[in-house]
Amino acid sequence: MVLDVPPGERKSWVIWEEGKGPDVVIELLSEKTAAQDKGRKKQLYQNQLRVGEYFWFDPFNPQDLAGFGLLGGAYQPIDAGAQGHLPNQVLGLVLRHWQGAYAGISTVWLRWAFDDGALLPTSEETEALEQQRAEAEKQRADAAEAELARLRALLAARDSPPGG
Repeated sequence: MVLDVPPGERKSWVIWEEGKGPDVVIELLSEKTAAQDKGRKKQLYQNQLRVGEYFWFDPFNPQDLAGFGLLGGAYQPIDAGAQGHLPNQVLGLVLRHWQGAYAGISTVWLRWAFDDGALLPTSEETEALEQQRAEAEKQRADAAEAELARLRALLAARDSPPGG
């Protein structure tokens, strides 16, 4: 993740063209590359690229989650705390495990969350919440219209002459 750069689609990230390197890297480990990711790549991000925060996560071994923050030129482990959430100082969020289905796959995922652990919603979740809010608002409006019609009928019945 690179902050404070113009938005746009890129096929690759070239530091000398963009003018800066990543602020945060989240490495998804694989069996073949885990040792390199935890060793040589971590050193590259620390010493050459000076990436502020480096996280790794093994999607097939979800307990293999770690984070490091650059302090005094060297990575220091980020404490996951009692809840196991890794704070991200750059974004003011935390990384946490989440068991659920996404894109049709049910597993343990890594998700962004707020300090209290509440998940940052995906675009699909945001859309579903907006649809729920719109439906609830429509139901409130329909109920208000029905109540207004009922009150109008009561007033009309009260104001009409008897037998008339």
